[in-house]
Amino acid sequence: MQPRHFTSLLDLSSSELRKLIHRAIELKTHRNADFQPLKGKVLAMVFEKSSTRTRISFEAGMVQFGGSAIFLSPRDTQLGRGEPLEDSAKVISSMVDCIMLRTHEHETVTTFSRYSRVPVINGLTDLLHPCQLLADMQTYFELRGDIAGKTVAWIGDGNNMCHSYINAARQFDFKLNIACPFDYRPLQSIVDPASNRVAFFNTPELAAKNADLIVTDVWASMGQEEEQKKRECVFKDFQVNSTVMQAANPDALFMHCLPAHRGEEVTADVMDGPQSVVFTEAENRLHAQKALLEFLICQ
Repeated sequence: MQPRHFTSLLDLSSSELRKLIHRAIELKTHRNADFQPLKGKVLAMVFEKSSTRTRISFEAGMVQFGGSAIFLSPRDTQLGRGEPLEDSAKVISSMVDCIMLRTHEHETVTTFSRYSRVPVINGLTDLLHPCQLLADMQTYFELRGDIAGKTVAWIGDGNNMCHSYINAARQFDFKLNIACPFDYRPLQSIVDPASNRVAFFNTPELAAKNADLIVTDVWASMGQEEEQKKRECVFKDFQVNSTVMQAANPDALFMHCLPAHRGEEVTADVMDGPQSVVFTEAENRLHAQKALLEFLICQ
């Protein structure tokens, strides 16, 4: 039987994603140390990009489920010495039960998924960050119920997080308002299939009007550090502040995948304010990914 992969939110059906979210909430609410569905199972974690939340959540999740995780860095393996991805995928998948990659090129993940005999998970690429969206959706479902029919405002760069929110709008059936500089809009190839759910705005305030959730990310992601000064100028009018939050619904939530730069993409009063759920969101990486690991490995 061919393994199921999670390289994008689009790899699962809408109903499967909702079941995952509800399972994540269940695992969080009813923790049972004796429940070890992954006992004896091994997760290989390939990291080309540094990480806090992704590494801890996947490693802790495997341990809590009775399994184990192996950290693989290109510096310490043949991945960093030119071994073809196809060969690496075949070899690694012959020894473990699941592979998670946090890498630059999205093609690295899709190539692994084509040649792996076990499930492959996208822990982050420059194109998409679907695991973060599982945590974000879990957080919203926990605090406000189903997000279907709601309005989400994305403020900032049209990056991998923005791309994943566009996919989430399709899968979870919500409206997505995007405010970002024109030259930093998300890829049209990702926008087009979701065109009936996505709208673009010139200012954060217009995008946030009557929104139920406000989301942002850093202006310069990993690998874009040399663009920091330029991006500070380009994005200075795309900050989430109290004015933006006031344009949203009174019970709107604020999310950020972290790490955050207070005073840049978000002001400290919003980041640390009563509508911010960023640390609940961060913790939910653990629970959402446990549900994902259970779904992929135990099917």
